Amino acid sequence: MWLSDAQKIGVALTTFGALFMLLGVMLFFDGALLALGNILFISGLTLIIGPQKTFYFFARKQKIRGTVCFLGGILLVFLKWPFIGVIVETFGFLNLFGDFFPVVITFLRQLPFIGTVLSMPYISTVVDRVAGSRTSAV
Repeated sequence: MWLSDAQKIGVALTTFGALFMLLGVMLFFDGALLALGNILFISGLTLIIGPQKTFYFFARKQKIRGTVCFLGGILLVFLKWPFIGVIVETFGFLNLFGDFFPVVITFLRQLPFIGTVLSMPYISTVVDRVAGSRTSAV
């Protein structure tokens, strides 16, 4: 399956959003970087899967707790409470996207160097626990 131009831009925006959020956390919860990262992440996700599917993903009954926490965390970051906002947002992110962790870990295990690292004795135990504990919707 090939990505459209909008989806390619969405992947770039989502990646930059994640990097800006990571940089914002590393720079002692810089509110501007966190806010920019949130905007880029949400807009990139919307471009990747489309506006209607994005709305349906966040509006599903099983995901409502994650959606409220994720959007509430973003709102707290915009209201100059970046530390608490990131904590609430992370909880919401894990509730929303936790079902994808087993798929991501399975993909990472197939990569040459990363797969070897994930197969190491102590690391594989932790990775198996993370992948196995998120098999159902929260």
